[in-house]
Amino acid sequence: VQLVESGGGLVQAGGSLRLSCVASGVTLDDHTIGWFREGPPNERGRVSYIAVAYINGSDGSTHYLDSVKGRFTMSSDKAKNMMYLQMNGLVPEDSDVYRCAAGFGGSVYDYEYDYWGQGTQVTVSS
Repeated sequence: VQLVESGGGLVQAGGSLRLSCVASGVTLDDHTIGWFREGPPNERGRVSYIAVAYINGSDGSTHYLDSVKGRFTMSSDKAKNMMYLQMNGLVPEDSDVYRCAAGFGGSVYDYEYDYWGQGTQVTVSS
């Protein structure tokens, strides 16, 4: 199984980026899929990841982190086995490594995702 992200880069505040994630060895349409960014370490010191957006594999509903609602749009392409994150109105606080993930769980929690990409860097300059 492999998930590979692309589309990150350096952009000025107010600009846009479109992240893509192509999957092999796993059918995204059978899973909950999501885009994550690194969050604060948990109580055990383990790195945690915050779901920026995810599509629930059971009902197809799309969910967003409050801070990106109205600016980011997540989508997927069943035929291409890909997922996307359109990022508009970027602000410096959006800078991070963004990772795509897929899993049989259906929630915002990173531990419910089984397959992860390596990540793509998004940097927003002010």
